[in-house]
Amino acid sequence: QVQLVESGGGSVQAGGSLKLSCAVSGYCYAVTWFRQAPGREREGVAVIYTGGGLTSEADSVKGRFTVSQNSAKNMVYLQMENLKPEDSAIYYCAANDERVVWIAWSSPASYKYWGQGTQVTVSS
Repeated sequence: QVQLVESGGGSVQAGGSLKLSCAVSGYCYAVTWFRQAPGREREGVAVIYTGGGLTSEADSVKGRFTVSQNSAKNMVYLQMENLKPEDSAIYYCAANDERVVWIAWSSPASYKYWGQGTQVTVSS
């Protein structure tokens, strides 16, 4: 059983930065950050494959968001720079202890475990 706990959300002005943290208990093959805004589908933002550190980001955040891990602390991070109002959403970390196919990393169906989410609000 994997447990995930997010922290670090908050309110920030456009152009600002936030760093989200996901505390992970248990083995995970991959950990992914998702976000969901009201009335919109859950969107895969960034993934990290914990074994080799391979990462990928959605086109909407590429160059602004960076996913990383600290294996010793069992933590996964999402560093968000140059935030925009459209980045406002509840951010979730999700994980699977089984293989996550690369082509499907951004699909919510690829993950068995989810955190409770943390709110990010970006004002213009």
